[in-house]
Amino acid sequence: MAMTVTLKVWRQAHASAAGRFETYAAENVHPDMSFLEMLDVVNEGLIRRGLDPIAFDSDCREGICGSCGLVIDGLPHGPDSGAATCQVHMRRFRNGDTITVEPFRARAFPVLKDLVIDRSAFDRVIAAGGYVSMNVGGAPDGNSVPIAKDVADLAMDNAQCIGCGACVAVCKNAAAHLFTSAKMTHLALLPQGQPERQRRALRMVAQMDAEGFGNCSNEGECEAVCPKGISIASIARMNREYLKAVIGG
Repeated sequence: MAMTVTLKVWRQAHASAAGRFETYAAENVHPDMSFLEMLDVVNEGLIRRGLDPIAFDSDCREGICGSCGLVIDGLPHGPDSGAATCQVHMRRFRNGDTITVEPFRARAFPVLKDLVIDRSAFDRVIAAGGYVSMNVGGAPDGNSVPIAKDVADLAMDNAQCIGCGACVAVCKNAAAHLFTSAKMTHLALLPQGQPERQRRALRMVAQMDAEGFGNCSNEGECEAVCPKGISIASIARMNREYLKAVIGG
């Protein structure tokens, strides 16, 4: 059965323009549509009327790329736990609902247009140390470097981070500790990441601070909205990594 919902959408012409909420009716919405598909339908209607469509980011639409992040009714990515915006379906809403849609809010994530933000601060944190630069030669045999299963599993849990920024958007301090700790932890746990371990911790934390992200108050909202369920235990590991690097231990 088709639905009709009212959208209050943040519109902002460009980065230095003043923004405002505008109201649109989304009609003939099928409950099985994803939230982004619903926005596509709204945009088709705006284009037919000669109006500027709502700008928003998306790519994979499979919960992998992280570019689709929107704040829906005050929640980064919307009402579904463990899901990116593109994985939220309209059946989560009721016919006649009014839904507020806005971009992630953080000083380090400036709005470019409407719902599109600049996440390049995350790229610079990664460039500061979230990589393995040593020449490792060809791929080794599968069992030549034994890694305990619990360690490998934990590394992969953290490697799932898609860099969407929901952790920053939900934090009252706009902290990027969950993102940075996930990127740091998965390399710190693996043998290939050991030679640069201390330098990585120092550089990534310094870059995170330089980008203007806030301090972690350890309240756990970041874990709650993370579409990949990354634990705040990673933040404790990052703090230990950083302290060891500072004292040279």
